[in-house]
Amino acid sequence: MNKEVQAYNDSQSTNDSAICQLLSQEIDRHLPKAENKIWHAHPVWFLDGNPIVGYSKLKSCIRLLFWSGQSFEEPGLAKEGSFKAAEARYTTVDEVNTTDLKRWLKKSQTVQWDYKNLIKRKGVLERLK
Repeated sequence: MNKEVQAYNDSQSTNDSAICQLLSQEIDRHLPKAENKIWHAHPVWFLDGNPIVGYSKLKSCIRLLFWSGQSFEEPGLAKEGSFKAAEARYTTVDEVNTTDLKRWLKKSQTVQWDYKNLIKRKGVLERLK
């Protein structure tokens, strides 16, 4: 695991750290070709430079975010923002359904919008896959 991501996970409360640890292990397991790093102060995984999935600490939970998640058409993921992102929020590690997470991670490889070039395209998203 990326040392910066591990430091992020370790910096959380005991409960939140357990959630982050499980998420990072599952993401690494199911997206082995993804690059991961701290991006905008949060752990994010990229495929070919395109952000795919990440998580962050919110006031009351850990938020798992899929940049193209709205296009997965999956229960358990809620619309986030004005683009194609979708999220799941967790307050305990027991809430993380690893079967759902595995399915979402598989879809994150095959359903992608081009966030890497969003600024170059002046806010217009194009579908990659």
